[in-house]
Amino acid sequence: MNRRRQIQLSPDEQAAFLREHRKGALATIGKDGFPHVVAMNFLAKDGAFYMTSYAKAQKVLNIRRNPKVALMAETGDNYAELRGVMIRGECEIIEGADAVRQIFAAMAEARGAPPGERPRGSVDSAPKRVVLKIVAEKITSWDHRKLGGAY
Repeated sequence: MNRRRQIQLSPDEQAAFLREHRKGALATIGKDGFPHVVAMNFLAKDGAFYMTSYAKAQKVLNIRRNPKVALMAETGDNYAELRGVMIRGECEIIEGADAVRQIFAAMAEARGAPPGERPRGSVDSAPKRVVLKIVAEKITSWDHRKLGGAY
């Protein structure tokens, strides 16, 4: 078996990893053609990945020009511990404060926060925000621990 296949996460392992690790690096393509990478909290739900952003943010402007994005969640301090998932796909921008509030609520629920204990500031900012929805076209994953130290 080749090394690439050996370290892949199974679909169940990917789902578990993405439930546990909800912070990732979102990469968009800037107007100059260079990657623009920002840290984002996300929610994996029903085969899509959701996050919110201010509508005027650079990442949103980039997505409006070119919806191709990548989202990577990873963990590990040294090479033998590295684990992660990279999602590539097109990002849809969903407008509307109600959609933003729904995603805020779902993200809070995923963190285990009771419905009444949601951050007030995030709800108040909903009218200025949009939802970013990524549907994966390609998912790549890795778990270097599966190599057993042989790297």
